[in-house]
Amino acid sequence: MANVVLERLSWLVSPLLVLAAWLLVAAAGWFPPQLLVPPAHVYQAFSELLGSGELREHLAVSLSRLAIGFTLGALGGLLFGTALALSRQVEAYCAPLFHTLRQIPSIALIPMFILLFGVEETFKILIVLKAAFFPVALATSEGVRGIPRSHFEVAEVFRLPLPSLLRDVAFPAAAPPIVTGLRIGLSRAWMVLVAAELLAADSGLGQMIEMSRQMMRIDVVMVGVVVAGLVGCVLDHGLRLLEKRLFRWKTR
Repeated sequence: MANVVLERLSWLVSPLLVLAAWLLVAAAGWFPPQLLVPPAHVYQAFSELLGSGELREHLAVSLSRLAIGFTLGALGGLLFGTALALSRQVEAYCAPLFHTLRQIPSIALIPMFILLFGVEETFKILIVLKAAFFPVALATSEGVRGIPRSHFEVAEVFRLPLPSLLRDVAFPAAAPPIVTGLRIGLSRAWMVLVAAELLAADSGLGQMIEMSRQMMRIDVVMVGVVVAGLVGCVLDHGLRLLEKRLFRWKTR
């Protein structure tokens, strides 16, 4: 019983070690207090931001941008990846450009997107869409390509229409790599969104971090950094739980 409890709490070891190192370095005074704020000050800033509602407002704005951009990007990636795998014409005409564009870091496109769309919501949603689209499209394409040919031959025998072919054959058979692509796309989308808000935004978690940096409120900066990491971890963990629930048969 004790071993089981220790195993379940093992994930706490590395965060506690980081916290202990943070406390020791801050107490030793190796860095100026303006640069390395003690954990107690960060917690106090977190409580103040939470009590005033400022943190919730910024986080809600960021998550709404993420939800819209990721949903559009994931749906587009799912459809395009399927077409890329099933259609020779789409592969011939679109694959070279697709594989070229997916190599461009999303952050590198931020200046161009700002020039084209300004600093309003369109720019942020599009940069999230781009970050989500390519991992989902690539994973979907590879997953559909990996489906045994016999599946499609049976579908041809029963003359399944395209919607039924996708819903009942292609997507279920390619589900594991598709979910992996969704996890990667969601993580990238969240990181790119925070970076975009750091550079050009009037609200959102990244904007809160940048404004705090300009005001030398390093405690608030640390709050934003920690919250960004925790949100990303929760999002990824949620998709991992969904993956385990959907594919329980793989562990049997």
